[in-house]
Amino acid sequence: MITRRALLASAFAQAPRPNVLFVLTDDQGWASIGTQGNKLVPTPHLDRLAGEGVRFTQAYVTPQCTPTRATIFTGQYTARHKMWHVIPWYGYPQARVREEPCRESLERGEFTLAHAMKNAGYATGCFGKWHLTANADGNYTSLNAEAAKHYGFDAVAKPFGARETGTGDKAVDRLTNEAIEFMRMNRERPFFCYLPHHTIHGPVSAPDKLIAKYRDSGYPETGLNNATYLAAIEHMDASIGRLTAALDELRIADRTMVVFLSDNGGVFRTWQPHPKGAQLTEGRREFSNAPLREGKGSAYEGGIRVPMIVRGPGAKRGLVSETPVHAVDLLPTFAAAAKARVPGDHKLDGVDLAPLLRGGTIAPRPLYWYMPFYDVRWGAVPSAVMRDGDWKSIWSFGDSIDEKGAYRVGERLELFNLRDDVGESKNLAAAQPERVARMKRQLKQWIESCGSRVPVENPKYDAAQPLFETRER
Repeated sequence: MITRRALLASAFAQAPRPNVLFVLTDDQGWASIGTQGNKLVPTPHLDRLAGEGVRFTQAYVTPQCTPTRATIFTGQYTARHKMWHVIPWYGYPQARVREEPCRESLERGEFTLAHAMKNAGYATGCFGKWHLTANADGNYTSLNAEAAKHYGFDAVAKPFGARETGTGDKAVDRLTNEAIEFMRMNRERPFFCYLPHHTIHGPVSAPDKLIAKYRDSGYPETGLNNATYLAAIEHMDASIGRLTAALDELRIADRTMVVFLSDNGGVFRTWQPHPKGAQLTEGRREFSNAPLREGKGSAYEGGIRVPMIVRGPGAKRGLVSETPVHAVDLLPTFAAAAKARVPGDHKLDGVDLAPLLRGGTIAPRPLYWYMPFYDVRWGAVPSAVMRDGDWKSIWSFGDSIDEKGAYRVGERLELFNLRDDVGESKNLAAAQPERVARMKRQLKQWIESCGSRVPVENPKYDAAQPLFETRER
């Protein structure tokens, strides 16, 4: 006798697997879309996507490019995959804390999200920024065609011109065209189309006509909320409109999961060291991530909380999910939708988000960040972060840089209740010593369980010039 459970399992096994169109933008902040408070730039296509799918209000990534991309492609936290630093490497050999060595490239044949999809019978394409290898296989700009198969891809973007990703529209239109053509060619079979744009990463650039529109409306040439930055957001939104229109034209919208995400928060401000000491001076400002604090490169919410939208099969229309989710969840979510197999020896740190997409729940869990390096341009020092429920703890291992650019020696512990204080304005560490101590212990245990360690004091520390940056080993 065939049971109801067996029938349901059989129906699930025979259910059509969705196409996946995954759009990853660069440095696009949480507050950059209309449905999350942006009143400076119209984003009708992203707003429509959110209205037709699920918008995650507490979606997290790492605060910089390479680590987020490695996290997405491995389904692992930085403490496990070891690619916690932007590549190619640069470091601070005279700093207070000794930086932990990191991996600088994915290895050929290493299991990735793209391998999972390809092995499940999907056509796989990568059209845009790569930034996961620092060798002949690919670089910051792109994955080379001859190496693509080693990382799970059938097709990649055409080679970029010398200035194409730093001027004009930063290849937004061209990459959108290539992604649409890939989907057109593979519309009769399941596909995984990865579209990682170069915009809005600096140098920020956009079509001249759009820049003039914002300039003529009174926005400044440079600085916070400048005309070029706002124009780049609008142009990115237009690309989303072209992609969704193409899905409609190809009649595959109802069987295509569209995922929109940014790799880190928007650039709020940059820092540079003062030549005669450790005090930092503020550089450029570009976009406010308010109500979130700070921006790209920071352990505060403005650096790690980003827009995330999922539309398509299995995603409830018009749902707003306030459950915290993380980039580590994408590989298990895509693999489950594709019925793809993950090797038993490949540890996944994330979970399948399908229950949330349907309007259900997932088991409560802490989220983690491990960032054992310096990056002065963002005011970043070696640290780790834990989010558990409404509580967020930031553990700076041996020094810190405050919001005025002042450099401070010594461990710093911060504690925030994000339900009551999303702007992280009230450090509750002194008022909650037991909670802080417990979360610190948990962070240390988690770091060590992933095969990493808490950085120690640097024997080459130079108090006169601790934030000296070099690319020399």
